[in-house]
Amino acid sequence: MKKKCYIYCLILIFFFNYSYLKAEIPVIVIAPSKKVQSISTVGTSVTVLDENFFKNSNEFFLGDILSQNTTSTNFFQSGGHGTASAIQLRGLPKRYSTVYIDGVKMSDPSSVSNDFDFNNILTSQLSRVEILKGNQSSVYGSGAIGGTIHITTKKGEPGFNRNTSYTTGSNGTHNLSTSLSGGDEKKTYYVGLQRFQTDGISQMTHNDEKDRYRNNGLIASFNNKFSDTLEVQSNARVAETYLQYDAACVSSSFGCSTTRDHSEEVDGVEASTNISLIYEPTEKLTNKFTVANTYIKRIYAAAAGSKNTAQDNYYGDRYAFLYQGSYNFNLDNSIVFGIEREDDKIGYNKDMTGIEYKDAYVVSRYFDFQKRFTKNIYGTFGSRFDNHSLAGNEDSHRTTLAYLFDDKSTKLKGSYGTGFRYPSLYEFYFYTSAGYDGNEKAENSKSFDIGLEKSFSNIDLDMDISYFNIKYHDVLEGWQASGWDAGNHPGTVKTQGLELMTKWKFNKILNFGFNYTYTSTYDGAEQDDPNKSSSYSNAQLVRVPRNLINLSTEFKIPGYKNMDLTLNTKWSDTARDYGNGNRTFNDERIDDYLVNDLLVKYNLWNTHNLFFNVTNIFDEKYETAKDYSQMGRSFNIGIKKKY
Repeated sequence: MKKKCYIYCLILIFFFNYSYLKAEIPVIVIAPSKKVQSISTVGTSVTVLDENFFKNSNEFFLGDILSQNTTSTNFFQSGGHGTASAIQLRGLPKRYSTVYIDGVKMSDPSSVSNDFDFNNILTSQLSRVEILKGNQSSVYGSGAIGGTIHITTKKGEPGFNRNTSYTTGSNGTHNLSTSLSGGDEKKTYYVGLQRFQTDGISQMTHNDEKDRYRNNGLIASFNNKFSDTLEVQSNARVAETYLQYDAACVSSSFGCSTTRDHSEEVDGVEASTNISLIYEPTEKLTNKFTVANTYIKRIYAAAAGSKNTAQDNYYGDRYAFLYQGSYNFNLDNSIVFGIEREDDKIGYNKDMTGIEYKDAYVVSRYFDFQKRFTKNIYGTFGSRFDNHSLAGNEDSHRTTLAYLFDDKSTKLKGSYGTGFRYPSLYEFYFYTSAGYDGNEKAENSKSFDIGLEKSFSNIDLDMDISYFNIKYHDVLEGWQASGWDAGNHPGTVKTQGLELMTKWKFNKILNFGFNYTYTSTYDGAEQDDPNKSSSYSNAQLVRVPRNLINLSTEFKIPGYKNMDLTLNTKWSDTARDYGNGNRTFNDERIDDYLVNDLLVKYNLWNTHNLFFNVTNIFDEKYETAKDYSQMGRSFNIGIKKKY
């Protein structure tokens, strides 16, 4: 029945596409519907960080950048560089947003919730990031309830280019990045290498020893345009990492040190590859065939001198076979459609004994239709139908509207969508004596948002304000009274809030960026559970501050035209957490904090940039996760050279 409905919708859309042909909006590259379209016509909330933005940033890791430069992207981390970290979109836990690097889905099949940590994504090889907020399941499937984050690495350009940058700083931190790229009008290539290492800080607040971290990364791409109709694109990314971390325990009986020093370590590999064949038989029709792989390995072992002798090894593997087609009826009316298959496999062994594998697959069909209804009104409608080999069938839908005023300076926008998240393989199979019990089912959601975008050209001010509301039920939670055993819980989880972002070019020497997020959450999976623990006294979702403010001030010193200064200020409200660090899992409080960072950049020549930054100028003691340290006052200095 769903298959027939899918076909009928495509037929109706095909015959309904010619009602408004005239196009007046210039095209800007943006991909909320998996195709190029004008951001002026998009009805969902989108934030774009382009290559110029990354050139001017001196942050090592992507998570730090996202938390400062867009709304509803709360970032938390369990310690210093390299430790477990996550982005929460619109107040939802990290498992409700999906991450793509060069079009490859990057969630870890072997993780508890099939989610993705941001701890290993370095920024020097990135060219663009798009954050789509709100329900995106109709296009991107399971897990995209809060939104999606799309990361694009650098690509080759015609000619020959070499880039090198080096940074050194506090805590024995060194970061070296180099790249080669080039090609001609038909073939381009890019190869980038990076090594980041630091002596680090103590992961936990209970001691002051240092936990080391290392990241060796490779980014590569190769494109070949055989003709006007045929092109091959390929990408590869590998990150090899090492991290020392503090074991969380309250007794030596757990096999770890009660001093909580770096008694554990983890070696990891994170890799993704894809190759796409693009066939455009006409100017209107594009066909893209993609084969992609994601591989993640995590090996947890005891550091020297630890009482813990166990070794846990996790392997996550995903193969994806994707077809995407798009047909442009005209500039403002088009349809994207596709068929996908993803095969996930996880493996686990202890002390290198025999590996136990579990696997599942999902087959998906989707379409997303973009339509210009009138001179000023743009809309989309999309549906997706998924079939999971263990969890069964799910469908999701989305519609968006955008009203662009005649002066092109004001846009009203809104969207409504349904979404879902399938149980992970870990949630299906872990901790039951009989293995898979077949009781877990998908979580389901409904959400909407409305917003206003306004530009004041006379004062060079841009403003974007939105209200969002998300509800989801059949929540999958792991902790039961008897221990960890995943199951669907009664009750509904709710999150709603307000997002405000402004950019103001005050004059030639002074610019401001300001964003504010208000988020109200209700954890119905805990509060409405008749068997809930008495320790859960706060109904808020964990690690979600009610108020979050970021202010960026860019200024030039008169008489020093080559020097740029940027002051970033972040204030985060109090938040609820559970006592993960001490294994009590009682309600805990994360205090509010105010952090200031200063970046100084000096253009030595046309090819050289010297930069210096101070993180946490006033040495604020704060936490984003209870009992886990954050960076105190630290310094970094470096140079970038383009040949």
